[in-house]
Amino acid sequence: MAAVRLGKNHLRWCPECNLPILEEKSCPICSTATPEVEITPPGDVRPAFDHDLDLIRSIVDSQFGEGSGDALLPEGHVVLMNKAPSLDRMDEVIVDGQVVGSLRYDLGRGWSFLNRLQGAMRIAPVISRGMVVADVGAVPFIKDGKNLMAPGVVSVHPDIRNGDEVVVLDRDGNPLATGLAKMDAAEMLASERGVAVKTKWTKEVEFPPRRGGQGWKEAVQANESVLSRRRDEAVRFIHETMERNPLPTVVSFSGGKDSLATLLLSLDAGLRLPVLFIDTGLEFPETVEHVHQTVERHGLELIEEKAPTDAFFGNLVHFGPPAKDFRWCCKTNKLGPTVGAILRHFPDGVLSLIGQRRYESEARRSKPRVWKNPWTPGQVGASPIQEWNALHIWMYIFWKDEPYNPWYERGLDRIGCFLCPASDMGELEIVAGNSQRYQEWDAYLEERMRSRGISPEWKDYALWRWKRLPDSIREEISRLTGRDPSELSRETLAPSEGSLQMRMQDGVSPCVVGYSIEAAFTRPLDMDRLKKLAPVMGAQEEDPQGDWLTVDDVTVFRQGSLISKGRTEKIVRDAAQTMFELVLRAEHCVGCSLCVARCPEGALSMQDGRASVDASRCTHCRECLGPCPAVNFREEEFNL
Repeated sequence: MAAVRLGKNHLRWCPECNLPILEEKSCPICSTATPEVEITPPGDVRPAFDHDLDLIRSIVDSQFGEGSGDALLPEGHVVLMNKAPSLDRMDEVIVDGQVVGSLRYDLGRGWSFLNRLQGAMRIAPVISRGMVVADVGAVPFIKDGKNLMAPGVVSVHPDIRNGDEVVVLDRDGNPLATGLAKMDAAEMLASERGVAVKTKWTKEVEFPPRRGGQGWKEAVQANESVLSRRRDEAVRFIHETMERNPLPTVVSFSGGKDSLATLLLSLDAGLRLPVLFIDTGLEFPETVEHVHQTVERHGLELIEEKAPTDAFFGNLVHFGPPAKDFRWCCKTNKLGPTVGAILRHFPDGVLSLIGQRRYESEARRSKPRVWKNPWTPGQVGASPIQEWNALHIWMYIFWKDEPYNPWYERGLDRIGCFLCPASDMGELEIVAGNSQRYQEWDAYLEERMRSRGISPEWKDYALWRWKRLPDSIREEISRLTGRDPSELSRETLAPSEGSLQMRMQDGVSPCVVGYSIEAAFTRPLDMDRLKKLAPVMGAQEEDPQGDWLTVDDVTVFRQGSLISKGRTEKIVRDAAQTMFELVLRAEHCVGCSLCVARCPEGALSMQDGRASVDASRCTHCRECLGPCPAVNFREEEFNL
């Protein structure tokens, strides 16, 4: 997955104080030059908490032997983590100003640690597993970036298997490279040809020992001037924005770190603003408790709006699990309550201070610092922390000595709904192991899988998180299971007959930028029939496995879902309405030929008693979409 740069890399390091330094080219404590730490974009670096450190050390110990974890990350050294692009989850690990490796979660394998050569140098004195020793003749080739071939293997730890992360050593125990084993241990020793280790990191690096004894208290002190400057700019922004927008002002507080920093900045601005919290009904109990405790601690007014108790699970029976590309829950559980709260408490408009940052996503990078909210009439949003990265946020919170959501201490780097489909497998594993609420969701997935004849892999690999699988995930699942991923998500016991109706949720999603409609049919659709009529709407793109069809920014899925997206509400609604009518025509064509007679281009004909469109002749004039028995004489109605 490509790395996307969302903003400037502010991370530098003082080699003398051995502390992270934000922005400053010389250390505010000792005046030593602070080189930039080379990290993968977007570079939204955050602290490694105790859970993160324990996980990394335990994984490193299991791969490279007891004591390797402590050698990699010694006590008393500040450690950072930087989320990097990956198929699931991967975090670069930074200590002593160096990226020593990456903690990665792989589908089907779980957690593993990928050493860089810097990391290998740290654990080399204690390594007892996961190592391959190269013959002296292979050393120059490895240093030149070449792979280690099987004839160049002198010895290898017997537990190494094809696909393991390994460290390549010379005969004296010096690290030469880190990489991926391409053979089992026995095969490496027996083979006379072939790649034994595909090397990744071979370039020699310096390994200057650096003193310990530092913690986040010292890191905050070293960055106090930067934090003061950032705070003062944000305070000025808040006051100026309030002057330009003479509206009642609130702080939107979700219980996460960014909105917490925004709340603290409003207090630094000398304001005591009401706090708006939307309880989606899908929050962690700890999040709700944290919000209440924070508001009470600072003596602020809390405006709390709760989603209806059945907003999610009541709609789940119709829409099925939400997905990254099918986020109907944002509308039912977040958009609706937000609109209701603002219209009820601020009918003449409101200015909301929101914890939005450009480093979070490409969509948020492109948003202005002050904006009119398209999905809540009368609301103006403003972000005092738009240009802050995660380390700015965390150091500011540490500086203020403010309690934060305990889920950050449990391994999550962002806080949201406990079953959010935007979560990666690594995050879901953390949530499942620490949240009783997730057990309810897991039970639902198990029941849906059983009652609808879905393969176990659908739940095992959390394939419910997509309606349309990305190619990278599709390829990986196929490699792991040996089966077509479309088969794994297919509902073999779903009803294929009966009344065809559709439920929908629409609006500008708070989670995904843009207007959209997510809809669900009451049963699966006959995609072969729909494909014969879809050219009426425009050029179509279809899944090779026949699971989905996209035309005119509307995607319809075999299992009975529809997604319509666009720039305006009218465009989206019109496209969804037209597609729904096409679905009805495809499913219930009575063979009357009325549409055939209306086509001025002669693109329609009857085949096997049903209307079919010749895409090469169709001009998409839609003259054929006149009165139709399948649409006009059915009991079902579709009201947008």
